[in-house]
Amino acid sequence: MVKTEEMMEISDLLLTLLQKEDLEQFRESFIDMHPYDKAYFFRRIDKENRMKVYSYLSPKEMSDIMENIDLIETEGFITEMDPQFATMVFEEMAVDDAVDILQELSKDEVASFLAIMDEKAAKEIKTLLHYEEKTAGSIMTTEYVSILATQTKTETLNAMKEMAPDAETIYYTYVLDDQKRLVGVLSLRDLIIADDDQLVSDIMSENVVSVSVGRDQEEVAKMMRDYDFLAVPVIDFQKHLLGIITVDDILDVMDEEAIDDYSKFAAVSDIDTRDTNPFKSAQKRLPWLVILLFLGMITASLIGSFEDTLEKVPIVAIFIPLIAGMAGNAGTQSLAVAVRGLAVGNYGKDNRLVLVIREITTGVLVGGVTGIVVIFVIYFWQGNFFLGVLVGLTLLCTLTVATLSGALIPLIMERLNIDPAVASGPFITTLNDITSVIIYFGMATAFMSFLI
Repeated sequence: MVKTEEMMEISDLLLTLLQKEDLEQFRESFIDMHPYDKAYFFRRIDKENRMKVYSYLSPKEMSDIMENIDLIETEGFITEMDPQFATMVFEEMAVDDAVDILQELSKDEVASFLAIMDEKAAKEIKTLLHYEEKTAGSIMTTEYVSILATQTKTETLNAMKEMAPDAETIYYTYVLDDQKRLVGVLSLRDLIIADDDQLVSDIMSENVVSVSVGRDQEEVAKMMRDYDFLAVPVIDFQKHLLGIITVDDILDVMDEEAIDDYSKFAAVSDIDTRDTNPFKSAQKRLPWLVILLFLGMITASLIGSFEDTLEKVPIVAIFIPLIAGMAGNAGTQSLAVAVRGLAVGNYGKDNRLVLVIREITTGVLVGGVTGIVVIFVIYFWQGNFFLGVLVGLTLLCTLTVATLSGALIPLIMERLNIDPAVASGPFITTLNDITSVIIYFGMATAFMSFLI
């Protein structure tokens, strides 16, 4: 987000006040700012000034800042605070946000914070910490408003007044039976327009859309997008209400999943952006690069096996980068379309054949057009019509195969319960290099008499 000139001026003023250690003026200027702007300023200052901020703000005020900072940065801020102060910050935060940060810390650090934390807050956090990462349970919050179906509107509003200050959202009120099972949902609008003596059971909607506690967070995000929910309840197998997932958590999930998929496309998944050590960074990237190195050696050995063809018609060598590059680009385009379609749920079981047929057809059309263009270019450039036909036919075949592989490999990987994004661009590109070399030199060898 690009900051306005006014915001930059305020940040400079706050920094000056920190350096002068003017507590009163700093708080007067800082407290009324939007939490996001507070976080923006806090992230820009050095450790020496951050330590002053910790002493100037209350745990509650600090929690507002921490809830607006990316998780990849929070670990360093939390661990540099006084442990007792950091614990109080956790207690003031929304439970799900506190859990998100604690999951970034080591087990020893988590145990240390929980040991000195308020018993009630520690219990709520422990409840969420034991859920598997990237599931509905790991991103839900236990701070919601729930009522009984036998309550009246007036009783419900009184109960909401008590629970609302600690609730993440009050737009939805969840209705439970006497065994704490979810039986309905009540919107704030329906509650407001109801008569004072109406029972909740008469106002609520019994058609409640919920998710199981172990459901994958990406599936939850898709569902909330499709239904346009502000929040969704999380239940166990007996329909007991365990928590809710709010739209702000889902936005974080979508951002996280997008970054993860992008990283996998570049074959650099699971790389921590906080690492400044080049040796650690190299250690994480090397496995993929070594695999791609060996695949590249296969390509080189294939070219070497056509040494006789290269010796008799050396001009064919100059078009290897052109053909391999076109195949790699076409395959990556098809891969991106397929992975994105699978990610947003566009390709169900009935639509996958349509995707494959469409990509094959696209490959034939693109290969045909580029093939015709290259025939004329090579003829006017080199004066060799048959060489142009060879390269043109090769492009037709390789682009068709490349688009097919780009669409088919993600489908196969998903069928095997492997993240389709793992079929990364570099991996697809290298495979298409091998395929294009085989097709190109195979055709060149078969039609060598026309080329000499």
